[in-house]
Order: sequence, then C-alpha cells, then structure tokens
Amino acid sequence: MTIQRSKGYATRPTLSVTRIGELISFIKNIKPDVICMVDNCYGEFVEEKEPLEVGADMIVGSLIKNPGGGLAPIGGYIVGKKECVENAAYRLTSPGLGKEVGASLGVIQSFYQGFFMAPTVVSGALKGAVFAANIYEKLGFSVIPNGTESRHDIIQAVTFNNPDAMIAFCEGIQAAAPVDSYVTPEPWAMPGYDSDVIMAAGAFVQGSSIELSADGPIKPPYAVYFQGGLTWYHAKLGILMSLQKLKERNLVNTDLLC
Repeated sequence: MTIQRSKGYATRPTLSVTRIGELISFIKNIKPDVICMVDNCYGEFVEEKEPLEVGADMIVGSLIKNPGGGLAPIGGYIVGKKECVENAAYRLTSPGLGKEVGASLGVIQSFYQGFFMAPTVVSGALKGAVFAANIYEKLGFSVIPNGTESRHDIIQAVTFNNPDAMIAFCEGIQAAAPVDSYVTPEPWAMPGYDSDVIMAAGAFVQGSSIELSADGPIKPPYAVYFQGGLTWYHAKLGILMSLQKLKERNLVNTDLLC
C-alpha cells in the first residue's frame, strides 16, 4: 500500500503523520502482512514524528527537497524495515549485491552536510509558507492550509480562480530567484499532464523544491503551489515580489492588507 503524504496538484489537506498512522493501523488490522510505504516528499522535518514512528514499513523521498537542505545536488532516500530496504537495494543494483555497491557520484559530503542543515532550512520554508498564507488569505484568496492551521509539509496552495493572477504570482517568484531571475516563466505542455503547467524556480539545484519555487497546472481552480526558500528572508522576498506582480496588473487590492 502506497500512501502519499503531500497533496501534489490537489487542494486537499496534506496528510499528518497522525492521520497516516491511523490509516496504516486500519489497513494492518484487516491484513497485517500488507507492506505500507509512505511517499514522504515535502514532509520531512515538518513534524516531530516521521511515518516510521506510526507504523510505516518503509518511507521514501527526494534529497533535492527537504532532507537535502538545499545542498544535495541529486538523489533520494529509502528508510524502513531491514527487509524492505534490502529488497529495494537489490532492485536498484542486483540480487546479492544490494547496498554493497553503487555509485556515490562523489557527492556524499553534500548529502551529509545538507541533511545536517535540513531542519533549519525546512523551518525557514515553513515560516515563509505561513507568511504567504496570511497575506493571500487577507487578500480574499482561498489558501490551504490557512494561516492558523497545523502544517504537515512545506507546500502552500493559493487558489486564484484566475489564470492571469496565477501566472503573475509565478513571475514574481521567478524574479526573486538567485538564478535566472531575468527569465519569465510561461505555461507549457509538460509531459504527463492534461493541461499546460507553469513552473517558477531559479534554483542552484535544478528541480530542488526546498529552494524558492512555485508551480501549478493552468486549469480551474487555477491554484498555485508555493514551496521552499533556503532562508526565511528569501521566502519572504519571493512572496512580496509575487504580490508586486499582482498589484502591477491590478489583479489584487492591497488596501485589504492595511
């Protein structure tokens, strides 16, 4: 059984570790030998507990998101019960070899250093997400989670119900990026999606969602998914830049913030 902790391109609430534990308990009460794996992306270090502590047999995630701390340039992780980890290792390499071999790519130091920094980086990203929720909620937009709800991942969803506002938001995030800030993001036909998708991310590591980024499909309800910021200050700058882009196009009434 695979459980996805984060919402992806959906406006449902992210699953809390407690809720994941309840789901696993329900499943195993019916069939105890079912292996429960949790896709933990975007959720690492957000709560005091991780899914392994509430009954998950195995959790997996990306190192260019929360646990890489913005320093891991590539890779992912697999943790859990010995049998699950070993079986996964055999699939990644070959039977009998497992974790004994494999490419280190010369970046082990970045993995360890990023993991060490990850709790601080995630804390800044969470603070930025709360800041975004409070601002856009006061402006009248639907936000998930809102400014007072508990958080279970780093993603902040803002529903604009307007494609132009959604695009302007992403342009602001891109303008605040440390890399390619001069680039204007545009929606495009991304493989695997039934609509154009816009992505804003001027990151040091391509695809690193723990760095400042925002994206979403160009279709109703025109929700954008903001995440990351290696520091709280950078996350704040990105949100303010997004607000500036909306104001320049008369897509938002900033008097509501007064």
